[in-house]
Amino acid sequence: MIRAVIAFCLTVIAVPAQAIQIQQVVSPGGIEAWLVEDHSIPFTALSLDFKGGASLEAPGKRGAINLMAGTLEEGAGKLDATAFAQAVEDLGANISFDIGDDSLSVRMRALTENRDQATGLLALALTQPRFDDSAIERVRAQVQAIIRSEANDPQAIAAKEMASQAWGDHPYATSVNGTAKSVAALGRDDLIAAKNRVLARDRVLIGAAGDITAAELGPLLDTLLGGLPEKGTAPMPDPATLELTGGVTVIDWDSPQTIVSFAGPGLPLDDPQYFAAFVANHILGGGGFSSRLMEELREKRGLTYGIGTGLATGLFGQTWRGGMAASNQNIAQSLDLIRQEWDRMASEGVSEEELNDAKTYLTGEYPLRFDGNGKIASILSAMQLAGFPIDYVNTRNQQVESVTAEDVRRVAQRLLDSDQLRFVLVGRPEGVPVAAGNQAPDLSD
Repeated sequence: MIRAVIAFCLTVIAVPAQAIQIQQVVSPGGIEAWLVEDHSIPFTALSLDFKGGASLEAPGKRGAINLMAGTLEEGAGKLDATAFAQAVEDLGANISFDIGDDSLSVRMRALTENRDQATGLLALALTQPRFDDSAIERVRAQVQAIIRSEANDPQAIAAKEMASQAWGDHPYATSVNGTAKSVAALGRDDLIAAKNRVLARDRVLIGAAGDITAAELGPLLDTLLGGLPEKGTAPMPDPATLELTGGVTVIDWDSPQTIVSFAGPGLPLDDPQYFAAFVANHILGGGGFSSRLMEELREKRGLTYGIGTGLATGLFGQTWRGGMAASNQNIAQSLDLIRQEWDRMASEGVSEEELNDAKTYLTGEYPLRFDGNGKIASILSAMQLAGFPIDYVNTRNQQVESVTAEDVRRVAQRLLDSDQLRFVLVGRPEGVPVAAGNQAPDLSD
């Protein structure tokens, strides 16, 4: 999911300013990209994010964009699925497609000597996908298998129920996979329409890294994307309105343990208090064994093997969420402790020691993750998707370092209120009342 990609972008971009120089490139045809040159090995990576992703779904066609994305590599132009895969393999290249709520992501990696041929194959997939009936049915079967699997996965059930309660009639409320019923009804014309809604030059964000110069990248971009329409046929969705209310939903599931998902209000990446919330989250539940929730629930009481929280910063809506699993008899106590820690940070803030430890970690461990041209290209496109400026890599650590204990206290008071926390429990928790009608949903429709 691209929300995860954006979060990844936030957690890995922290290399020293001198370690990376990002160039802004404009092709002869006017296509923009960000580039990091690295000529140490003859290898180039491209990352394309088409903004909007599965949120651009047509009404009544949930799952069409996902099915379309999964079928793009199943043949293009005169090449059927087998011939296309063989052509990519013969070049030693890698081409992949992924779909999320916020973006349709395309990744390409190729040796310099084969870069132009690999680009031509990717251009063919983007502009002339075959959408053969046999390929559609093969990918449809894969999607249906995923949907069936998720219907028997308590973590997936919890996530879908939370999304449904959080986002109302926004696309965020339902899975990008669609349902068994919606996917079964999709045909080739639906995939063509889905492609035209998403794949267009007005919504593509591009990162490139490796053995390629700006002068070489510009014409390559025109070759790759020049055949796409200038504008997509679907408008960007409106911002989602968070509809969560405080309380507990229990979905009956025959298991000795209960899956717990919880969420409350979050904030967007461009919010002035975002980095304060980022640091606060690390202290509260995002810092692994050093976090307060892990200390209270695991280390002190042994109620769970693990608990974590994160800021879910989607383009169209945001939450502050968390999750854990525990034996049924430990759930009631666990929920009480989560609420207490949620409110304690809002009322007491954080200590200087906690703050300094968090900032040391958050500014120190990221460079270790910033390695490889594929990762760099993906980060560059994700930065643009998130709306970060091109000099973000030079200022990100400074913004973390500038967070004060008072900043954390203010954002915690604004967002952390246990009365606003919604818990979704999938299991048979003891001591937690089951509201009428909260049975396991039928995820096959």
